[in-house]
Amino acid sequence: MIRRLFLGIALVAGIVAGVPLAAQDPVPALADAPTPLEERSLQVIMLLNGEAAPEDVFSREFQAAIPAAQIKALSASLVAQFGAAVAVDLLSPRDGTRAVLHIRFERGLAKGSIAIDPAEEGRVSELLFTSVDSLAVAGDTHERIAADLAALPGTVNAWFAPLDGGAPVISIDADKPLALGSTFKLYVLATLAEDVKAKRRNWSDVVLLSEKSYPSGRLQDWPKGAPVTLHTLASLMISISDNTATDQLITVLGRERILKLMKDSGHANPGANDPFLTTRELFVLKTWDRKALDDWRKGPSTENGALEALLSSDNPSLDEVNAAFAQGPKAIDIEWFASPADLAKLFAHMRMTADPEAFAIMAINPSATPAITDAWRYIGFKGGSEPGVMNLTWLLTDKAGRDWVLTLGWNNPAAALDQGKLEGIAQRILLLPR
Repeated sequence: MIRRLFLGIALVAGIVAGVPLAAQDPVPALADAPTPLEERSLQVIMLLNGEAAPEDVFSREFQAAIPAAQIKALSASLVAQFGAAVAVDLLSPRDGTRAVLHIRFERGLAKGSIAIDPAEEGRVSELLFTSVDSLAVAGDTHERIAADLAALPGTVNAWFAPLDGGAPVISIDADKPLALGSTFKLYVLATLAEDVKAKRRNWSDVVLLSEKSYPSGRLQDWPKGAPVTLHTLASLMISISDNTATDQLITVLGRERILKLMKDSGHANPGANDPFLTTRELFVLKTWDRKALDDWRKGPSTENGALEALLSSDNPSLDEVNAAFAQGPKAIDIEWFASPADLAKLFAHMRMTADPEAFAIMAINPSATPAITDAWRYIGFKGGSEPGVMNLTWLLTDKAGRDWVLTLGWNNPAAALDQGKLEGIAQRILLLPR
């Protein structure tokens, strides 16, 4: 869960969404006569809470590098995930032009540094947060978390439970399918890993790159015909959600093979994913006009020509694809679908039929901070999103060796989603006692 924050002159600031740590002692108050550094650090708190304008806080060079709208959006995302900024927890030294800065949020502690420019009335010239650790919320419970999930606008499903069928800790519409975004790639990985275990394929098999999709990813920029192993394709597909790698694997495995895996794993309605779209095809569909989409919704078939139109369509430009999503959610009923129960069944199926390397691939990017990784023996992750769609899904193994599944889905066809809010809820779940 890594996101960019403020990027100033001589500054690249990264926010690492953290995990609940122990509650800390009350924050000491600043000195009665604040120094320029103290005054600006307090003003940063106001900025984060939307109570101060960027142009009143930052130097001209900083503002030239980062638009005010971006600063406001990132500040709002932090507050959505960690609560309001409440105090300066550490400023060292208190005087001068540069200091270590820790800011306390209601549910998090941001650690980083600040610098001011005396030539510009002490305005902030650099602001760097290197990490944000979530703090335990006093009195937090799974019941309170479930209520927070249920209160999100739109439709939510959730499941946090042992994989072996034990009683769920959190369950919200566990049988309700929602759009997955890139979490669907778990089904592609499971199909490949099953073939490897059955010795129909090897991770080291080399294929020549023939497909090309749109970002996210890197392979869309590679030359056609580049040799790539199946292991590399799978690793890029899961760890950085490479769409071209995904489409290449779908081509290698075949749509019907993946749909069979869906059925075999216990998916309640694999037909909702038939035809099993490539990422390129999904992007193409999102650029279609309303009539063409309505034809697709009737059921892609030879009769209405929708499938043939999709398969034969030219690739739209990246600008056209971006424009299709510029106004928010676009046709989120055209996607890949699964319920929490489906995803839990998929992991149970994979434990029986997948080559173990698949789980190592899922762990390349666990989307977890050190406090979460310290609490679990194993963490595998895949998430996905598009405007109006978000899914976060983990397979975890606790210290006793028991597998758990956490999957959170959120769809809203009417508005874009606050990803930080769902990520923050997930962190609270993963660190509370089970």
